[in-house]
Amino acid sequence: MIETVKVTEAQRKSRRGRNVALGLVLAALVVLFYIVTLIKIGGFAN
Repeated sequence: MIETVKVTEAQRKSRRGRNVALGLVLAALVVLFYIVTLIKIGGFAN
């Protein structure tokens, strides 16, 4: 038999905040890697 866990509203808000923060960090890393790649392959070189 599977038991389900009841999540309180405070826990739900906490999880959402953590998920949003993690998503922003991942998006920033993607942008950073993209910029570094462009620089390395000479996209912004003279």
